[in-house]
Amino acid sequence: MKPRHPKPGLLRRERRALLETRNERLQDVGGLLVEMYRQGEFRQQVLSEKCTAIMGIDARLTEIEDLLQHGRAVPRCECGAPVFKGTHFCPNCGRRRDSGEPRGSQDTVVAPPARPADGR
Repeated sequence: MKPRHPKPGLLRRERRALLETRNERLQDVGGLLVEMYRQGEFRQQVLSEKCTAIMGIDARLTEIEDLLQHGRAVPRCECGAPVFKGTHFCPNCGRRRDSGEPRGSQDTVVAPPARPADGR
């Protein structure tokens, strides 16, 4: 028997709640870091725990996106992460998303287009 997928409405509601929680926790980490700097005492273990919790939220958000995209062909990056419509970079590794041009090897360095001498 195939496992049942949660309803899209429930997934969207969970995603919205997780995004709010993630934003709050990111702000907390930023405030915590500023306080540590102000007091001259950096506690890596405390920051590590907070960041690990945020990474857990990110993992669940990725799962939800995969479930919401179920049934549609979702393009994937070379690292395996789903790259959703409208994005130009992989959310996981930061690679630029292909836009149909031929792919060079990983060792290939592509120079930016030459600019005219007049600077336009």
